[in-house]
Amino acid sequence: MAESWANLAVAVPAAIVGAGFMGLASAAQARATKQVPLERTLHPRLLLDLARRPLWLVGIGATVAGLGLQLVSLGFGPLILVQPLLVTALPFASVFAAWFAHRRPDGLVLLGTLVCIAGLSGFLMLARPSDGTAQLPPAGDVVLLTVVLGLVALAGLGWSWLVAGPTRVLGLALATGVLYGVSAGLMKLVADDLRAGWLATFTDWPLYVVCVIGPIGFLLSQNTFQQGQLIAPALAVITTVDPLVGVVIGVWWMGESVSTGAAVLSGELIAAVTMIAGIAMLSWRNSHPAPGQPAEQVPAPLNPAVGSPARR
Repeated sequence: MAESWANLAVAVPAAIVGAGFMGLASAAQARATKQVPLERTLHPRLLLDLARRPLWLVGIGATVAGLGLQLVSLGFGPLILVQPLLVTALPFASVFAAWFAHRRPDGLVLLGTLVCIAGLSGFLMLARPSDGTAQLPPAGDVVLLTVVLGLVALAGLGWSWLVAGPTRVLGLALATGVLYGVSAGLMKLVADDLRAGWLATFTDWPLYVVCVIGPIGFLLSQNTFQQGQLIAPALAVITTVDPLVGVVIGVWWMGESVSTGAAVLSGELIAAVTMIAGIAMLSWRNSHPAPGQPAEQVPAPLNPAVGSPARR
């Protein structure tokens, strides 16, 4: 029991501080993507353009710090504890986005932040997530869940390609959230391998798969930030889908568990709805800026001359 509390004393602060770095990274990258020409989805040229932007490099540094702390947190805590804590990246991102725009977060942003944190705290206190097995999941479970999550990600990409208008970016955000959640599940396996010994890390497949999925998800997130008018709606989808996928992987693959029972489940549902309400407040404010707080604009094509097509 003492060891369990000691592990949580490392996992929870690491996850929250990591979420703060992720919020900084999202705000910096979202702003930087508006300063370069518009690119097609998943085209690597976007990263070459962004690499010349100092603000984007700040975001990269924050991303590395956030991922490092997430890996530490996953090494000491269950996936279904760590992933919901990453929802706090959205309030952090809202604060940093206001700072980059040289304005103060308004009252609704602060209220949404408090509601989000209150719902998250209530959920974790009631759920009392427990760790599972460090063993690799059965091949059948891997294939089945991979197919399901792959179809969800493809559905998001399909929506972004087929639907016109501002809602198309939410499809990109859905696919990004799925890839981030899968990456987190694989990072949990890598973290367990690291605690068991370095040799196991390089002989098991999760490290190599996350090295492929992770960069794809990151590039897709940059497309999401660039093609969206505002950071919060898309980031709200990413920060909701990511932990949901993580919870599914934790329970289905890794044998992690949460407290059950009618009363506990009812409380968890109320806490989850409260957290979603906080996310919705933040998204609404960023979709309806207060006076004097204009939305970010999608960047112009590479060649702004008449008749020149955008790089899409």
